[in-house]
Amino acid sequence: MSLHHVNTNKYKGYYDPYALAVATKEIAKYTINEESNKPEVIRDLIIDELLLDGNAKQNLATFCQTDLDKEIHTLMDKCIDKNMIDKDEYPQTAEIESRCVHILADLWNSPESGDTIGCSTTGSSEAAMLGGLALKWRWREMRKKQGKPSDRPNLVTGPVQICWHKFALYFDIELREVPMEHGRFIMTPEEAIKRCDENTIGVVPTLGVTFTLQYEDVKGISDALDKFQKETGYDIPIHVDAASGGFVAPFLQPELVWDFRLPRVKSINGSGHKFGLSPLGVGWVVWRGKNDIHKDLVFNVNYLGGNMPTFSLNFSRPGGQIVCQYYNFLRHGRSGYRAVHQACLDHGIFIASEVKKHGIFDIVYDGRGALPGACWMLKKNSKVKFNLFDLSDRMRNRGWQIASYSLPKLPDIVVQRVLIRHGFSRDMAMLLIEDFNRSIEYFEKHPMIESISKEEGQSFHH
Repeated sequence: MSLHHVNTNKYKGYYDPYALAVATKEIAKYTINEESNKPEVIRDLIIDELLLDGNAKQNLATFCQTDLDKEIHTLMDKCIDKNMIDKDEYPQTAEIESRCVHILADLWNSPESGDTIGCSTTGSSEAAMLGGLALKWRWREMRKKQGKPSDRPNLVTGPVQICWHKFALYFDIELREVPMEHGRFIMTPEEAIKRCDENTIGVVPTLGVTFTLQYEDVKGISDALDKFQKETGYDIPIHVDAASGGFVAPFLQPELVWDFRLPRVKSINGSGHKFGLSPLGVGWVVWRGKNDIHKDLVFNVNYLGGNMPTFSLNFSRPGGQIVCQYYNFLRHGRSGYRAVHQACLDHGIFIASEVKKHGIFDIVYDGRGALPGACWMLKKNSKVKFNLFDLSDRMRNRGWQIASYSLPKLPDIVVQRVLIRHGFSRDMAMLLIEDFNRSIEYFEKHPMIESISKEEGQSFHH
């Protein structure tokens, strides 16, 4: 029989990432260690932490794109080192950005789309602020020529996303936001005109209101401003916040007149990383013509190797998202965008119809005629023993993230909203409804011990 000697050094070279010291102790969270670590181990530990985030596929609260082609991942990797602001160093990325601006100008029916002006941004919020700044400078220049004071500018909007509140605060502008009322959740032409005067730099209708997904009546507001100008002489421009609708309406509601077909519309912002199907970090703003941006807003810099005009709230930015936007335009075309968004719209209609069957909800938006999704609220006199916040929390047990919130200026009205984006199927919609129904059944069998109904300010006890 053979004799074997024990080799005590045999396992000293054993390697397993979860047996290393860095994985058997708490990792550094708020200071930087002296020692370095194996990159693949740190990568895995961080990925493990990220598992605690929600499943993006089931996130029906966000407008942002969460389903991306594998080709987009490849393009993003190829562009990770491209600084799109350095147009002299990366001229082809700059050319692709220019092509995207012209494509959008054409999509939004600019009368001179081949000779238009616009730029990419980090998102629709920055794009909106650039549009707002152009309005302010245009109005201030006009007031100077008239010999009138320009120290009290105001901006008229409907119920808007937080970026417009930031814009008004940061750039010293009075925000005249049309408040929601019972029975009216969006800005109407009549309510907009009530707030206009000689100090109004512009009116901002929203094509896809954040809270209810509805479109505001851009043409109706434009017609009202035409009449207002005839009566007062005040020529008030429109900037359309089309963060979401700008990539939906041209494909699903082409007959809707909201864009540069209206002469009063001077600028439009859109979000490429929402229904533009691009990865996070890209927005767009397009102006009707070069005269709609005051020359003082454009900075020319030459310290990156060439003379470059810029109009932005930041400087260095990655170029990958812009390249991916161009990829989407080429890959989908009009028919592809139409097919993708129509499928999403149909899922929203289906979900709204299923929610309505319960008889305890009022449908605020049924998924038809605007953004893909649905919005509802509990009927005022419903006798349920839960509120919409409870329902959202219960749905999260199955991974679904559904937004519930009180409407601005209407704390007694709480709505629940789902956004349907690319990557969502009818099977997922049916699974959502099954979990939705089970959650309601759960509350019927197990009423909340103490559930505060924020909709009606009542307490339920069991």
